[in-house]
Amino acid sequence: MTTQEALFKYTLRIGDNDLILGHRLAEWCSYGPTLEEDLALTNIALDLTGEAQALLQYAAEVEGKGRSADDLAYKRPERQFYNSIITELPKGDFGYSIVRQFLFDAYELPFFQMLTKSKDETLSAIAHKAVKEVKYHLRHSANWVIRLGDGTEESHNRVQKSLNDLWEYTGELFEMDEVDETVLKEGIGVDLTLVKAEWDETVNKVLAEATLTRPEDGWMQTGAKREGIHSEYLGYILTDMQYLPRAYPDAQW
Repeated sequence: MTTQEALFKYTLRIGDNDLILGHRLAEWCSYGPTLEEDLALTNIALDLTGEAQALLQYAAEVEGKGRSADDLAYKRPERQFYNSIITELPKGDFGYSIVRQFLFDAYELPFFQMLTKSKDETLSAIAHKAVKEVKYHLRHSANWVIRLGDGTEESHNRVQKSLNDLWEYTGELFEMDEVDETVLKEGIGVDLTLVKAEWDETVNKVLAEATLTRPEDGWMQTGAKREGIHSEYLGYILTDMQYLPRAYPDAQW
């Protein structure tokens, strides 16, 4: 695997995570529990989509085959997406979405903080901008996890169940393969073992304050990030996202 090939797939993975999770979070638009929260979730979805646009545009440039960010978002089949499975799962109830967002935010903040030190100037610049946004995302989701976990008996039980259900999908975020090793060796990528250490610290602290029990580590879901083998839910997302560009490929908006 060449450095260019590794950088292309590496950038795709990061962008796909933000694109798919941004789409999932946008499903809360007009359905939030309060007007303020409705706006907050929608704004976070927009942040993620903006990060995805920058990353997919750079991935297209690295690939060098004349594709654009729109081509990568709207004209790739399911098996060519490399987002982690946790990002594509249905939104569930409010607590489920918040727990998923917290687990991802706790991963993405240290990831982007470390990526700011990348020798790749474009990735570093994207990461610098993203850090400012993800700091807010994490503060928002962590506060809600604490509020719900340490709230009523019902809210506590529901977010604990959400945490239990989502836990098996967290391991994939920290998997490293040839792509990660190649860009890490070149000083471009991030050592995910270091990200995992910071993620553990953040998660443990917030769960303790929320009076939630951290699930035991066991078998973890895998396959999407490395091989593009997804759950059945990604296909439905892509059907929604890609309908217009595929139906009218030459349309000018």
